Amino acid sequence: MTPRLFVPAWGRSLALHLPAHGRGRGLAPELAALLRQPPGSWDLPELPGFGGPLEPDGAVAQAQAACAALLGAEHCWFGVNGASGLLQAALLALAPPGSRVLLPRNLHRSLLHGCVLGQLRPVLFNLPFDGASGLWQPPDAAWLERVLAAALAGGPLAAVVLVSPSYQGMAVDLSPLVAVVHGAGLPLLVDQAHGRGEALAAGADLVVLSCQKAGAGLAQSAALLGQGPRLDGAAIARSLLWLQTSSPSALLLASSEVALRHGSSEAGHRRRRRAEAVAARLRRRCAALGLPLLANHDPLRLVLHTAAAGINGLEADTWLLARGVIAELPEPGTLTFCLGELPPPGVARRLPRALAALVQALGGDPLPPFSAPPLPLVAEPELALGRAWRAPSRSLPLDQAAGQLAAEPLCPYPPGIPLVVPGERIDAARAAWLAGQARLWPGQIADTVKVVAS
Repeated sequence: MTPRLFVPAWGRSLALHLPAHGRGRGLAPELAALLRQPPGSWDLPELPGFGGPLEPDGAVAQAQAACAALLGAEHCWFGVNGASGLLQAALLALAPPGSRVLLPRNLHRSLLHGCVLGQLRPVLFNLPFDGASGLWQPPDAAWLERVLAAALAGGPLAAVVLVSPSYQGMAVDLSPLVAVVHGAGLPLLVDQAHGRGEALAAGADLVVLSCQKAGAGLAQSAALLGQGPRLDGAAIARSLLWLQTSSPSALLLASSEVALRHGSSEAGHRRRRRAEAVAARLRRRCAALGLPLLANHDPLRLVLHTAAAGINGLEADTWLLARGVIAELPEPGTLTFCLGELPPPGVARRLPRALAALVQALGGDPLPPFSAPPLPLVAEPELALGRAWRAPSRSLPLDQAAGQLAAEPLCPYPPGIPLVVPGERIDAARAAWLAGQARLWPGQIADTVKVVAS
């Protein structure tokens, strides 16, 4: 009997979601060959000669060294708890307990979890905001300089984190940002779960990659890359020891190696060029139909600007899902599709046709501009993150939460980018904005929020 989780509910669907391998269609060839071997034959322990991510010798150590050299890093560690686990390990390695770390508002919630585990003090900085799409935008060097000045006025920092590219494929030239961070004498960790390691060439100290989001690997396979004099390899190994399993999956370790090698190989480059050619045809056909697309920096992420067509992205997602088109990320103003390493057959024909039908069925006048979150440039939770998260709490309607301290993060969708974090004071403007967000995210944000019980 097939487990219910794996019953193919979308037999003829147009699946444009993660993992990027598209239900195995775009897996790295060596990984696909490994999975065709007798079931379970690849489920190995840390045998002599095989080793593990923290062992100095063995096949895993050799593979990590080879991938580091291939990608231009000094060190590479494979992870089996996704990019989330490696982000946490990197953060704990950079910052001792009690220190302040500078994090962007579009951080993944795993970094908040890392702050709790490491007893770190998150200093959250606001980002440029695009009212037309409702999306945060990447900061430039001038923005980051202002952020650093404001953050350092409140005390020393241990590290800085940036996200580039974003979930929707928005990116920025990281070299000037790296220079700003290093100019302040700080190390930089870049969350590139949706990228391909470009931050290394820009000079970032630590970079986290996801082999399933922007590569040809399996979910939970990931890599942490490091370089430069600010890197403390012993501290990273210690953090990985704390946070990673002592029995790492040999299959996921192999997935990390093969996905990284394939992405840097000539065969991988050829496959990506073919995928980008399909994406270019898709965009041309969307443009010919007058479909509004947002410009981004990842050709394999297509972002439909639903707000420009007069449609909430969550409603667009529901309409398309009923017709067998599965997007990756619905938001009030946009709908993001992941084309993957090997786009589905016929996608350049089928998706524009479906999107045109969507706009004809639900479209109208453009939605009014989205209001930017009423946030200061830099802010710290008033109550320690871990203390607020563990504190006794009570639920209040959002429109009655003004003046209260949040007791849990408010994350409207699976990537977990929080609109409010535990320990933050919800002022009147923020409470009104959050109530508006609840209306924009039907079914995703409750009309109540947990606050610290007084």
